[in-house]
Amino acid sequence: MSTKKELKLLTELLNLEGVKVSSHRQYEGIGIILQIEAIARESVCGRCGLNSSKLHQNRWHIIKDLSWGEKAVFLEINRRQFKCEKCRKPFSEEMGFVKERRTYTKRLAKKTIEEVLADDISSVAKKGIVTTEEIERMLKDAAAKLLKLKPVGLKRLGIDEIALIKGQGNYCAVLVDLERSKLLMILESRTKEEIKKVILEWGAEVLAGIEEVSIDLWKGYKSLVTEIMPKAQVVADRFHVMVQINKELDMQRKKEKRIIEQKIKQAKTEKEKLENTKILAGITASKYALLKNEKDLNQEQKDKLAEVKVVSQSLKLMHQLKEEFREIFEKSQQWSEALLGLGEWLSKAQKYFVNSQSTIVRWFDEILAYFDNRTTSGIVEGINNKLKLIKRSAYGFTNFENFRNRCLLNWHFNC
Repeated sequence: MSTKKELKLLTELLNLEGVKVSSHRQYEGIGIILQIEAIARESVCGRCGLNSSKLHQNRWHIIKDLSWGEKAVFLEINRRQFKCEKCRKPFSEEMGFVKERRTYTKRLAKKTIEEVLADDISSVAKKGIVTTEEIERMLKDAAAKLLKLKPVGLKRLGIDEIALIKGQGNYCAVLVDLERSKLLMILESRTKEEIKKVILEWGAEVLAGIEEVSIDLWKGYKSLVTEIMPKAQVVADRFHVMVQINKELDMQRKKEKRIIEQKIKQAKTEKEKLENTKILAGITASKYALLKNEKDLNQEQKDKLAEVKVVSQSLKLMHQLKEEFREIFEKSQQWSEALLGLGEWLSKAQKYFVNSQSTIVRWFDEILAYFDNRTTSGIVEGINNKLKLIKRSAYGFTNFENFRNRCLLNWHFNC
């Protein structure tokens, strides 16, 4: 039997407010079981707020707590029921260290979530302290209040998407505070209706404070911003515009490659075949040399770019136009300077970048808006990359809700 001194020491080691250890026992292969009891002899009724000391019944159960070294710790607690003298109804006492109907303490949940955020559910569950189901419940509890949080001081919003399952066209919408580099919400679909519903829940005050919204070149996002955030400036993300130009340049590369391959097959003379084979060798494996920023090319890629320019005049001119377009964004200091640069570029590019030119004309105001504050979705792309890492390690998540909770907690846990 434990002495009073031993029980006092165990109470101090346990360090839970409002309770004391009344006994303890240890089982090999299981761990330490501490029987604890509340120090107070009364509790507050949740309905009327009055104290009651009239005991209705005892309700004993065991919950998990933080381990002591390599020893698992279990707490045998009595969540007493009192009968309110005013309401004449029974109520269970509140215990600050454990949530009602949970099999673990709040501090164990906090530590477990921290471990999951650094690893994944399956790895943490394998330690044998908590089960996968308990971990998912911990994540859900912690994320529940995050779903109701409204952004504070939001001025620049980024809207983008991430593929939930690659190659299946299943996209999640991602909402980001661009100034704080913080994920605000991830939605299971990117439909205008679902995004609108979530953003409207932020309230009129939050929406009125948003000054800029950076989006890709999807008119659904644009119409959404125009409809519910009329004071916000829509900014077309410069990197998505660049993707459009690179896509058209690469389409031309593939087209010319196919044409040359066909000419080689149909060549009537050896000389004609050799000439086209030389052109094909210049175009082959030139994708990254053409699409990557020229200043970032390594020596091998620079050599390949030079080779492409020799064998294809059209690819040479399109690459030059692509680089000129990028320089407009990097070197223009004011919107007026960018306006002139973009106007000149459009006049030169109409022959080579037909689709891109049409897109830029349609989104001209939103593209030009970039030069006001140089707002981009680059931060969103960085967050998307982190979300992809979480997704790849998410074999422990059984549904989208768990994945979303894991993502939100990564940016907001303990904030």
